[in-house]
Amino acid sequence: MANILGELLFAFIRSIVAGSAYALWIKFATWLDPKIQRRWVKVAVGGLLGLAAFFMIPIVMGLLGL
Repeated sequence: MANILGELLFAFIRSIVAGSAYALWIKFATWLDPKIQRRWVKVAVGGLLGLAAFFMIPIVMGLLGL
């Protein structure tokens, strides 16, 4: 019973963290978009952010044990 409740608690916390992280990312992206003027700079910044996310997501998931 405790194992089932633990799994439900982890799923609940994971959904809350994922939702708030997504909301923060959208706020950051809408703040950053008007600050960048040229298209190639937007592509470069997007590529760098995508590359950072590609490496950071597995590291964070590994640290959280998910």
